[in-house]
Amino acid sequence: MPATNLDIVAIGNAIVDVIAKADEAFIAAEGIEKGSMRLVDTETAEGLYGRMAPGIEASGGSAANTVAGIAALGGRCGFIGQVADDLLGRVFTHDIRALGVAFDTAVRAPEPPTARCLILVTEDGQRTMNTFLGASQFLPEAALDRALIASAAILYLEGYLWDPEQPRAAMRAAIEIAKGAGRKVAFTLSDAFCIERHRADFRALLDEGRIDILFANEGEILALTETKNFDAAVAETAAKVPLLVVTRGEHGAIAVEKGQQFYSVPAEPVDRVVDTTGAGDQFAAGFLAGQAQGRAIGDCLTMGAVAAAEVISHYGPRPEADLNALIAARLG
Repeated sequence: MPATNLDIVAIGNAIVDVIAKADEAFIAAEGIEKGSMRLVDTETAEGLYGRMAPGIEASGGSAANTVAGIAALGGRCGFIGQVADDLLGRVFTHDIRALGVAFDTAVRAPEPPTARCLILVTEDGQRTMNTFLGASQFLPEAALDRALIASAAILYLEGYLWDPEQPRAAMRAAIEIAKGAGRKVAFTLSDAFCIERHRADFRALLDEGRIDILFANEGEILALTETKNFDAAVAETAAKVPLLVVTRGEHGAIAVEKGQQFYSVPAEPVDRVVDTTGAGDQFAAGFLAGQAQGRAIGDCLTMGAVAAAEVISHYGPRPEADLNALIAARLG
């Protein structure tokens, strides 16, 4: 197998997040389900933005957040995602390159504009996301950097981007490139709404052996298997993927290797949950960074738990503290 130049290359939505505090009454008045993620059109996004409290603007997107975390841990990363030739597109590009992540996807014309996610955070730290996909949903297969994908040990894909037709075709092609180069493919289910729309596709990817590492949270694994029994859902899914990783919020996380080896870690303690935005993304970052470092699966889970705990202790979806120092304190 040829040597790898990168640890991870990710394909995902290139989004700029706008994060603001909101109370329960505001969310109810907007008719939004608290803790959910919904897709919105231009008119809805502009209206909600005008009614939100002043917020923090920061580059985001699920897979982009994950590679940001991996890069913070010293990993060699690349990212493929679509932005437009506009201010937010330039912000996203600057931010991800400043982290040392390879990002060279050609920009699109200014319309539709670069994607943005309007995130409402309540006092209990729960985030409610309203996503305008904009340019990100028009990532074509032609935009793939085939050499970049083939050079990475792991291709990481986000389920959120499976919804639009063009990126879905691009990700299918990327899987074939990675598999052809003898690389691993990791996939995150992202959200129950993605599963409801694409359950057959996701199951087929597993049945066909196209996924090597699957990330899910408890709700997503239940939705994928259409059962209310967590243990049954894990057993069914673990039989189809070499490595299954499932996060369980305050109950920690588990991993199942080859359908047999079971690992678990508790959640890392935090003084206060400020904002859960990016928790799953950073868990995946810690776990995948551990994989790139050749660590045992139990240690990878701990690294994921440490990264998730750090990000929920402040506003924003990307780490602010020194993750390497936090992990060294836990694992030595």
